[in-house]
Amino acid sequence: MSGPETPPANAPRTRAGSSSLKDGGTVVPVREVLWGSSAGVHKYETAEELEPDMAKLVVKLMVVQADTEFASIQQHRPWLDSAPTLEDRWIESRIVADEARHGLQACRILRDFGAAGQQYIDELLAKREGEHKLDAFNMKFETWGDVGAFTCFVDRVGVYQLRAFQECSYGPLARAMPLMLSEEQLHLNFGASVLRRMVQDGPKYYGSKEEAQAAVRKWYPRALDMFGHSNSETSRRAIEYGLKRWTNEEARARYIEEVSALTSKIGLELPPPEFDRHVL
Repeated sequence: MSGPETPPANAPRTRAGSSSLKDGGTVVPVREVLWGSSAGVHKYETAEELEPDMAKLVVKLMVVQADTEFASIQQHRPWLDSAPTLEDRWIESRIVADEARHGLQACRILRDFGAAGQQYIDELLAKREGEHKLDAFNMKFETWGDVGAFTCFVDRVGVYQLRAFQECSYGPLARAMPLMLSEEQLHLNFGASVLRRMVQDGPKYYGSKEEAQAAVRKWYPRALDMFGHSNSETSRRAIEYGLKRWTNEEARARYIEEVSALTSKIGLELPPPEFDRHVL
């Protein structure tokens, strides 16, 4: 009988009893870098400790993160007093508050990078609808089905991005993750619930199964695009620096498997992964 396999030298280290970070597990918070070229050393706690290329990468990641949070507020805002039920309006207000706090969290990290970080914050706060970095955040919520599909599919990509930062090598970012992930779970559950009610209850709730299916076809391709290019050099460098734990394509594959099972249970169908894609 052969012995247990030896884990790869660059595999993320975890505490006893936890599943691998690489496989989506979590760990008891630790102070050392768990993967990448600096595995085993103390996490970086200040911007001054980062080498220039790593600092630029942290800033780039946080600018995109904050931009998506603030853009989402603009998309949800019209539905605060237009959602079908009182409960839906309450959850919409919760989502907007969460997105504002998440944007603030990303901007607090940007502040660590001095005047350059503050300049990015000023630019982020000045952006209006249609001016954002990712296509999914420049699209209006024209129907309630759009709200459901966006929170089910696009917000779920956001959760994958946040999970990729869990216990990363930059301490301030790693410590921001648990609360952000907890709050994002509300958004995912809400989106799936909206689509499910549209399928099962139709006009008694809002819309129809056909409208829900149309919203899936609209937002699923934009969600897949959000993971980025399959052979991204930025993704590779983020793993090397211990900032992210999956390549873009690894995360996208996990996501497709998850949402395929989810939509099947709701009674909806996903288009092929290559359908209407802008980023491959």
